[in-house]
Amino acid sequence: MSSDISTATPIRLAELCHALSDPTRLHILHLLRQGRRCVCDLTDTMDAAQSRLSFHLRTLRDAGLVRDRREGRWVYYEIRPEALEEVTEALEALKPLPVASETGPCCG
Repeated sequence: MSSDISTATPIRLAELCHALSDPTRLHILHLLRQGRRCVCDLTDTMDAAQSRLSFHLRTLRDAGLVRDRREGRWVYYEIRPEALEEVTEALEALKPLPVASETGPCCG
């Protein structure tokens, strides 16, 4: 885990945070914690229209948080654990660094 944030990291973190910033998408991720789910299962469980869920699933997929796999007529989704690690590492890189000593007032 790096203690420095690269130039690309803020852009990537913004993409991830955008995908995580909706209650429906968070609910989808919560349901996917139990393992791979068919979109029809998510539609039934969440009592939501498939078109609405497809929009949210596409946002999660485009951000790299979930992956999908087609099996015949059905599409299954699952969480990409490495993407969640990426979120954790990016947030860790934003933590304040310990201050060694005070250097005095700025611009003094």
